[in-house]
Amino acid sequence: MRRIDEASLLEVAYEMVKRSCTGISPDAMRLLRDACQRERDPAARRLLEAMIENAELASEMGKPVCQSPGYPTLYVMMGGDMRIDADIRRVFQRAIVKATGDGYMRPSMVHPISRRNSGDNSGLGVPDLEIDQDPGVDHARFIISFKGCGAELANVLKVLTPTQVGEEGSGIRRLVLEIVVEAGGIPCPPVAIGIGIGGQTHTAAKLSRRAVSIREWTDINPDEELASMEMRLLSQVNSLGIGPGGIGGDTTALTVKVEMVSTHTAICPVAINFHCWTARRSGAKIYPDGSVEYLYT
Repeated sequence: MRRIDEASLLEVAYEMVKRSCTGISPDAMRLLRDACQRERDPAARRLLEAMIENAELASEMGKPVCQSPGYPTLYVMMGGDMRIDADIRRVFQRAIVKATGDGYMRPSMVHPISRRNSGDNSGLGVPDLEIDQDPGVDHARFIISFKGCGAELANVLKVLTPTQVGEEGSGIRRLVLEIVVEAGGIPCPPVAIGIGIGGQTHTAAKLSRRAVSIREWTDINPDEELASMEMRLLSQVNSLGIGPGGIGGDTTALTVKVEMVSTHTAICPVAINFHCWTARRSGAKIYPDGSVEYLYT
């Protein structure tokens, strides 16, 4: 069994956090460039060009893409022969605190009621952590996603009745479009939209976050039904004319991602999760021999 010690994990964690804050994932950059080429509105195209230039300069200069990277969520997948001899959340919180002190992000974590700022992005439950196991792989995989919280203001979680779901999910699609219109420019479009369907309320919420945090924004859903829903919704969202920054144009969303699990016969929870255009995501695989492969580079 391969053991990962705290010092080794901290080194990887800090590098992941730093990469997340100083660039956007290549898949998001590709979609931004493609959208800029297609955009017909001159003002919207100039705004997309500014976004691309900002991301490129941040990466070249090793500077933050945005004033605040948002809220961190860490996804861990453990292979069957891997073991971590450390408190994973504590290690990544230390990495976040160090990166904050080094100027890669501003302190944004506060007590939810008193609003008292910790001053270094430490805090209860930071980062959010999900751990899965896959006995079929020989490594440990870590993905950290910093998601902007302006976009969070537009998120919606609703429990539909079976009749509200509609034929072939028409009620779900209608709900998504209504929420996008209501959100307007608040979530910093062009956005990625994560949709979680099924389970109970907490399940749908987690699925909606995973949809835009783990999946590459350029991928195709292996479920043909969900892939069709994603493409249909993306086309419908972009026909609304909200555009980059809410100023109008063809590019309201870069991608729509749907994740689904089974639910109870009486309900259908649906979570709609907006992610701004800055896909601050980085990852790493640690192998049994101690080697590290960084992802999304």
